[in-house]
Amino acid sequence: MKRITITDELSDYCPNIHLFCIECNVTVESCQNGLTELMEKRCREISAELTMESISNIPAIDQARKAYRSCGKDPARYRLSAEALLRRVVNGKGLYHINNVVDLLNLVSVTTGFSIGGYDADAINGDIFMGIGRKHEPYDGLGRGELNIVNMPVFRDKTGAFGTPTSDSERTGVRENTKRFMMVIISFDGDNGLHRAEQLAVQLLAEFASASNFETAEIINKQEVLIKR
Repeated sequence: MKRITITDELSDYCPNIHLFCIECNVTVESCQNGLTELMEKRCREISAELTMESISNIPAIDQARKAYRSCGKDPARYRLSAEALLRRVVNGKGLYHINNVVDLLNLVSVTTGFSIGGYDADAINGDIFMGIGRKHEPYDGLGRGELNIVNMPVFRDKTGAFGTPTSDSERTGVRENTKRFMMVIISFDGDNGLHRAEQLAVQLLAEFASASNFETAEIINKQEVLIKR
């Protein structure tokens, strides 16, 4: 598994940051009927439970928005991916249909409120460091073009920035030829609800992406990565 280190600059602003990482082999294909049905069912439930105004009160989103403000980023202008997905669902537009792996990731995100990074692990160059975006740092957001990541929590490898809680990147995006998948569930409020999200993700990956050879890791602020096999 790729090693992830949270930098001092980020942990100083976000002392309760906590990550759960899952790496596994997957088969990427069109979304299956069973997964589509689960997505539609969850969208109906969310539409009945939430309003636009109540989305920001979800604990995981509330803490993430506060973390963005601490880092100097406006969460209303650069929405967290989980919040953006939930707003789309509440607005009656449902979830996107990209492929089975991305779709199940989005299902976990709207179910738990956590923003989740999804990456082609083979496209990541070396160890990973999570820090804060720098002025004029280049970032090509997946499906959204150039993204201003200054003061935004960001994942970097030896090549540069490749992931944020707002948008994944084109460089490490999950596509049909992806064989090794990495999912990073991001909490800014310790492990509150994080393990439930991890268990749901593992279950869906095994059921709908033929996932195998799982490796998981938990990163607690600046502590060592805890590997479980």
